[in-house]
Amino acid sequence: MTVLRMEPPAPLQAPFATGRTLDFELPPSLEAHEPPEARGLTRSDVRLLVSRGTDIPVHAQFDDLPAFLDPGDLLVVNVSATVPAALDGRLRGEPIRVHVSTEVPGGLWLVELRDPQGASTARFTADVRGERVSLPDGAAVDLLAPAPDSRRLWLSTFSGVPEMVPYLLRHGRPIRYAHVPRGWPLSAYQTVFGTEPGSAEMPSASRPFTAELVTRLVARGVGITPLVLHTGVSSLEGDEAPYQERYRVPRATASRVNATHADGGRVVAIGTTVVRALETVADEDGRVHAGGGWTDVVITPEHPVRAVDGLLTGWHEPQASHLLMLEAVAGRETLELAYRSALRSAYLWHEFGDSHLLLP
Repeated sequence: MTVLRMEPPAPLQAPFATGRTLDFELPPSLEAHEPPEARGLTRSDVRLLVSRGTDIPVHAQFDDLPAFLDPGDLLVVNVSATVPAALDGRLRGEPIRVHVSTEVPGGLWLVELRDPQGASTARFTADVRGERVSLPDGAAVDLLAPAPDSRRLWLSTFSGVPEMVPYLLRHGRPIRYAHVPRGWPLSAYQTVFGTEPGSAEMPSASRPFTAELVTRLVARGVGITPLVLHTGVSSLEGDEAPYQERYRVPRATASRVNATHADGGRVVAIGTTVVRALETVADEDGRVHAGGGWTDVVITPEHPVRAVDGLLTGWHEPQASHLLMLEAVAGRETLELAYRSALRSAYLWHEFGDSHLLLP
């Protein structure tokens, strides 16, 4: 393993703005425009920044991950698989893109409308409450009302869609945004752990894992255990709260988390989705229980984590709500050190980008 320690960063200054959520300028050059495989790399060849409190962050490759974990540590992974949740439709006779986000209690769905613009899409802002979007194969989505506390999601019902996942597999395509200029097959948006289709966008923290890396982790004595949280769209703006998402924490996973803590090991969440699911079923003492349904838990420094010791994640956009979760896990100073280091060292952002490991 080869790691590079950088010099201690300068005192707190730009690019960070003061405020509740970390804010900075993300240069377009740091957006990952394609999977690493398109650049002749393997999935685990992406870069990994390791943060331990206020220590100087360590630069490594994702394939070095086992060296930063101890026997007896437990990785909790999200086994939700990605579905092709972008549908072509027509609204008022004009083309429209429908991003099917997530099912909510009561049989309704959250959808986002996007304006097709060349190979990509842009935010759609018109008030279309009460209108209908026609979809492939005679289906349709009725837009009932804007979702609470959101400026872009719609509460909706579908007609002519007996089962959503099979319909999306027949007619949908993977959701992508302007930073990815060309389409990639659904396989590019799957993780090695994905077994249960249901996520509108990839639980991307797990993307760099390979079967070979999993084998090395297990051989080192690091445990891996599953849960499910079906993710919705990731296009919310910084001041929009996360919405409800479906989750399931199996009894065996709850037991392994509790046993790991009892034995002095660390529980490391692979992705913010895992943090949200585990904290939903954790009691005040940090003990995890089996459970499932919809979670509306929002993790912030005012709602500290109880079940998770560390987090492996990607790099989040300025003012993203996930940055508050990272701050709850690691603290504001740690977060600022890491993001300054990542920006200075040209780490890549978004679903095909580099990774960040936060450890106590």
